[in-house]
Amino acid sequence: MLYLEDFAPGQTYGSGRLTVTEADVIRFAKEFDPQPFHLDAEAAKDTLFRGLAASGWHTAAMTMKLLQGGELTPAGGIIGAGFEELSWPRPVRPGDVLRVHSEILEVRASQSRPTQGVIKVRGTTINQDDKPVQVFVGHLIVQARPSA
Repeated sequence: MLYLEDFAPGQTYGSGRLTVTEADVIRFAKEFDPQPFHLDAEAAKDTLFRGLAASGWHTAAMTMKLLQGGELTPAGGIIGAGFEELSWPRPVRPGDVLRVHSEILEVRASQSRPTQGVIKVRGTTINQDDKPVQVFVGHLIVQARPSA
């Protein structure tokens, strides 16, 4: 568990890996993003994606799962305070193996709440070919180290 004082710009953290299955893509899409290019491989061939692709929101959810089990372990949990950037530079396909690389960009103590602060993080979700499939810059609320 890492407190606010343990973070510094330039630090990097990794995650485990997650393999995306066709069943996962379709299951998520049926419930949350039921568009043809997320639901049906044959119908997806004639779309912008030229094949079945995971929803960007599914990619975001898988990223969260990888972050939760990864090396970035802020005290209090991974608590988001918002994003400056969120992009999906390429689609996630069934069979892709994803991992997340996180870099600390900024660390700042809260002026109004001395028990916490905020870290600014760039998270890049990468596929098995080392190609980014999602990039975000977000702010996480992190507990400060308790006073002795």
